[in-house]
Amino acid sequence: MRYHRHLAPRVTIVAASAETLDELQGYLSLAGVDAHATSHLGELGCKNCSAVVFFPDEFSSTTVLRELMRLRKEHPAVLPLLVTCEPQRYSGLRDTCGKALPPVVIPKPAWAWTILEAIQRRESP
Repeated sequence: MRYHRHLAPRVTIVAASAETLDELQGYLSLAGVDAHATSHLGELGCKNCSAVVFFPDEFSSTTVLRELMRLRKEHPAVLPLLVTCEPQRYSGLRDTCGKALPPVVIPKPAWAWTILEAIQRRESP
C-alpha cells in the first residue's frame, strides 16, 4: 500500500514591517506552513509557492499593482492574499484575473488564524 505524504503549503509573506513578518511567519510555521518572509516586492512569486500573503498598504499603490500583475502573469496558480485597510481598492482585481487565481482580500484588522484559514482553503482538495 502506498501512502501519499501531504506537503506543507509554501507561503511567502510580503510586508515592510519586520514585526508583522516575524509574528506571522512564526504563527504560520507553528501551524505547519512553510513560511518565507520578505520586505521585497520582487519576491512575490517564489518558486513552489502556493500563496503570497501581502500587506499592500505598506508600499506605493503603483508598485503594488505592478507586482500583482506580474505575479498573476508569471505564477497564475499562486493565490494572492491581500491584507489591507482599503479592501475596496482591490475589489476590481477579481474581474481581471483571467486564468490566474483571484486574490483573496482580507480587511484589517486581520488575525493570523484568518490568514491561515484562507491558505488552508486554497490547499483543500
